[in-house]
Order: sequence, then C-alpha cells, then structure tokens
Amino acid sequence: MKKFFPFIAILFAAVAIYFLFFNKKKNDPDEPKQASIILKKHSDNFNKSTDSVVNAYLNIKNAFVNTDTAAAKSATKNFVILLDKLPIEELKKDTATIFETVQSNISDLKSNANSLLQQTDITEMRKDFSAISDMMYPSFFTTINYEGPKLYVENCPMAFSDSISANWITNSAEIVNPYMGKNHPTYHAGMLACGSVKDSIVAK
Repeated sequence: MKKFFPFIAILFAAVAIYFLFFNKKKNDPDEPKQASIILKKHSDNFNKSTDSVVNAYLNIKNAFVNTDTAAAKSATKNFVILLDKLPIEELKKDTATIFETVQSNISDLKSNANSLLQQTDITEMRKDFSAISDMMYPSFFTTINYEGPKLYVENCPMAFSDSISANWITNSAEIVNPYMGKNHPTYHAGMLACGSVKDSIVAK
C-alpha cells in the first residue's frame, strides 16, 4: 500500500503541471499574427526612372511601327538622356559587380543609340534598334532586377532580308511589328502582325 501513494503523488503532480502550463495556453486569447514584412528592393525614384527609360524605348519602337524616322530619332535622343538620369548609385548597396555591370550595360545601350542617331537609312536604324533590344533583354532588366509593369519580348523571324530574325520589347502581347511597320516597301502593312511572343519580363 505504501508503494501506491508515491504513484498517486506523481500522477497528481503531472496533472497539476498540465493544467498550470499547457491548458493555460489554450485558454489564452489568440495573439494576432505578425504580418509579413515586404521590403522594396529599389526606391520609388529608381523605379520611376526605369519606367521612363522603358517608355522612351517603347516610343522608339512605336516610331518604327509608323516608319517615322524623325520620331524614332527624337525618342532615341530622349532614351539616351533618361539613361544618364538613372540613379544607378543606388545599386552600390547591392554589390560592386552589379553596379559595374549596369554601368557597362548603359554604356553599350548609349553607344548603339548614338549609332542609330547617325543613320539615314531606316533599315540600318532598325538594326541598331535590334541591338538595343538585345541589350535591354535580358541583361539590363535582369541586372537591375526590374520591378516595373509586365513587358513582352517578341520576335520577327524575317526582320532583315526576309531571313534574319530580330527581337523587340513591348507592353502588349499583341504583335505590332516595328521591323515590318505599316509602310514596308514590299509588304506595306501586310506583315505588321508577323511575329510571336518569345518571353515575358515580370517583376520578381
């Protein structure tokens, strides 16, 4: 009988501990869950500046759709100005490699944009536009970690000499081909919808 009492005492102690600690937690009101913290990787100023560069590029593209060389050059001049205004110093918060890569990328973009400004033939201008497009995607957008609206990468399989393909970037999945344009010397507007969506550019 004496052996039974220690067992009862241990059992009583275990029940007391359960109600004291574990059951108390169940009766406590639920604490509000902490909201996830979402940190922006870029400042509003950086993203607005990037959007301005993209819009200038889209204006170049639209000018080629309309076969308007004067408008293409005007938009290209603005594109160069806006590239210079990009606050890339902000990227130094990341790594020196990122900053240097973006700096080099911008230099290459400006070089091809300045080449476009020197051209008099629309085909040669479109070739420089093609080079700018290929530098924008994927290098520029990937390196700066683009956070703007969704964009599309589209491809024309017959941009030059009916056999050389070229890409462009746009804000719509609809194909409106800047290499064929509305006033192509051979096809007129008949090939304006020629091409396909190759990829998309979305903020991560």
